[in-house]
Amino acid sequence: LTVGVQETLEAAGGEAVVLGTLRRDEGGWERFLTALAEAWVRGVAVDWTALFPGPHNHVDLPTYAFQHQRYWPELTTAVETSTRTDSAEASFWEAVESGDLESLASALDVEGAAVTAVLPALSTWRRRHQAESMVDAWRYRPAWRQLPNDKAGLTGTWLVTLPTKWRESEWAAGILTTLTNHGADVLPMELDAGSDDRDQLARRLREQTAETPLAGVLSLLAVDEESHPHHSAVPAGLALTLNLVQALGDVAIDAPLWCATQCAVSTSASDRPHRMTQAQIWGFGRVVAMEHPDRWGGLVDLPPSLSEHTGARLCAALADPKGETELAVRPAGLFGRRLVRMAPTLTDAKGWRCAGTVLITGGTGALGAHVARWIAGREGERVHFLLVGRRGPDAPGAAELKAELKESGSSVTIAACDVSDRDQVKELLATIPEDYPLDTVIHAAGVLDDGVVGALTPDRFDDVLRMKVDSARRLDELTRDKELSAFVLFSSFAGLFGNAGQSNYAAANAFLDALAERRQADGLPGTSIAWGPWAGGGLAVQDAAVDQFRRRSVSAMEPDLAMLGFQQAMIGRDPVLAIADVDWKQAVEAGSGRPSALLAELPEMRRLIEAAGDEGESDDSDAFRRRLADMDMEQRDEILLELVRTEAASVLGHSGSEALGAKRPFKELGFDSLTAVELRNRVAAKTGLRLPTTLVFDYPTPVALTDHLKAHLFPDGVDSRDAADSEPDDQALRAALESIPLARIREAGLAGPLLRLVDPGDGSTDNDLDSQVASIDAMDADTLVRMAFESTES
Repeated sequence: LTVGVQETLEAAGGEAVVLGTLRRDEGGWERFLTALAEAWVRGVAVDWTALFPGPHNHVDLPTYAFQHQRYWPELTTAVETSTRTDSAEASFWEAVESGDLESLASALDVEGAAVTAVLPALSTWRRRHQAESMVDAWRYRPAWRQLPNDKAGLTGTWLVTLPTKWRESEWAAGILTTLTNHGADVLPMELDAGSDDRDQLARRLREQTAETPLAGVLSLLAVDEESHPHHSAVPAGLALTLNLVQALGDVAIDAPLWCATQCAVSTSASDRPHRMTQAQIWGFGRVVAMEHPDRWGGLVDLPPSLSEHTGARLCAALADPKGETELAVRPAGLFGRRLVRMAPTLTDAKGWRCAGTVLITGGTGALGAHVARWIAGREGERVHFLLVGRRGPDAPGAAELKAELKESGSSVTIAACDVSDRDQVKELLATIPEDYPLDTVIHAAGVLDDGVVGALTPDRFDDVLRMKVDSARRLDELTRDKELSAFVLFSSFAGLFGNAGQSNYAAANAFLDALAERRQADGLPGTSIAWGPWAGGGLAVQDAAVDQFRRRSVSAMEPDLAMLGFQQAMIGRDPVLAIADVDWKQAVEAGSGRPSALLAELPEMRRLIEAAGDEGESDDSDAFRRRLADMDMEQRDEILLELVRTEAASVLGHSGSEALGAKRPFKELGFDSLTAVELRNRVAAKTGLRLPTTLVFDYPTPVALTDHLKAHLFPDGVDSRDAADSEPDDQALRAALESIPLARIREAGLAGPLLRLVDPGDGSTDNDLDSQVASIDAMDADTLVRMAFESTES
């Protein structure tokens, strides 16, 4: 009943804690004490002395979980820089930061009064310099590098998927001919967004590839930019690409998938992105690459038509990409995408200033409010804020934000508007006062609907794209005739780099990046900032995706420092840049374990690339498998189980594998669909096996997963434990049953049937057998399941 009571209180606007002293299988003294503890930590007064007779002593708790280690990292104000400072300089700045007048006066050999006058300025300069250095290390931008024009032919059968409407196009026909001329057996497949859903596409793939192993898959689906027939914000090509990725997995086709677009990306200032809608495939693909690295090929952008030279470059890239996963074929050559650090911003550069109306979508949200406060603190009465959201003045905190901004001298209007609706945006712009003409547009609105690629549907793309893409498109269309000083799009690091579980959000933000590039190519202001997660508010912080970012060593940024990055972005005016706090070494280790070509120009990656060795050398998985081959089965058990537990502990953020019981279900340990994907990737990289994304759900405990790995690595010696004769599926079933508490087995009516397997000849009914199980105090799930499996081969 506690859930219903809690919901009733919340619906009535009440603030209370609802506690339960009775739960299924938990009704004793321990449960009652737990309820009291829950009340106490929620602020309810509890007389603990009444619980225990005699004298009472208070003792300090150990550091954390009764272990001599601290869960929280020790914070430090030190900032790493590329220059070494001697001890005297370090002592000087330490005295400045601590306000030690005596030490400063002694170091400078001046009177104390002189130091008193200059100390505040020195301290301010020092803090500003440290902050700017820190933020400089967070700033990245995409770049394109010309690659060698190698020649290589294709082999085997290549499946080429294309929209039905494009089957007669010269562009598609030219690609099919090019692949054939360069050695590929082409198997074309036409798809239609109105009829080819995931299941239908899987059936077609199974039929057409049953007798034909594929060397690769090339998708041309992105070129269908028309709206999906049932989801207007979703391009048909994007929906078809989603279905294709899912169906390839359903049919277990592991040939590398390449997704092609046409003029969707910009490789230079003169290379205008004509097809911004198709850029969504790039954001989507970057997430697919993280979730399904074993069957991902890459992304390739093509010109409007293929010549002999550009066609040869395409085929050479497909045949041997040399580690490149993001390519652009141009008449001038083949280009690979890179992520590079931006040059430090000059501190004395003239900053961006605005005057007039500043329109901020998502203006009452966490990010929009931070930006508004920052601008108000700089401009004061020079600006009028037009803060836009779906709920307008009714949004939580809107009234308080308005009052705060007015205190700075700014005027404020908070309006309710669906920015994806063209008519509503047109009416909104008509309300802007003449004495405050529109000067700045900042699109910070967005919604999340996260999930791994295999669980998403076009419907779950619709709201995300409508808020990000359609709104940006309307703002662009309806302000092109305005004299704007800035048009800023709040994008996401997920769109520029990828983040597992956010393929729809990444697709939306990749469109924003392309829009900023096209605006600048058209001579209009346009800046897209791909933000990493913010601390203290923001979309990512409200969702489990921030945990995924954290596991990939992308830390949340303090808002004040993030706004300093915003200021630097407005000074530089690059069309696309990223601001994110990333530990790249750990990020690579959390992924595939090998740095990609995308990161090749980051200084901290060069050492990892060198350590990875030449491509001809055997990888870690080969060495690991050879090591296992030299062991007996019992040793293999121990090594594989430790591998599973260690990688699982790393994914969950534990310092070691000790906290992960061998038979404890992954779901109980805290695994969800996102962490399941990461564990799959880690284990696959170590073992070299192709594993499903549902690995931890198919094999729900470390022991079950260990048995599955061993069955595939050493099929001739499946198991050295007491289930030596079991099939892999039986082992998984057994492990799953063992992980269920016996009380749950009884409630489900399974105890009787299992015990009947143990002793089938007594004629007892299932109810009698359930009672028999319940009466055996020593009986547990492990014992019951073991006895059942030993008693039958069925």
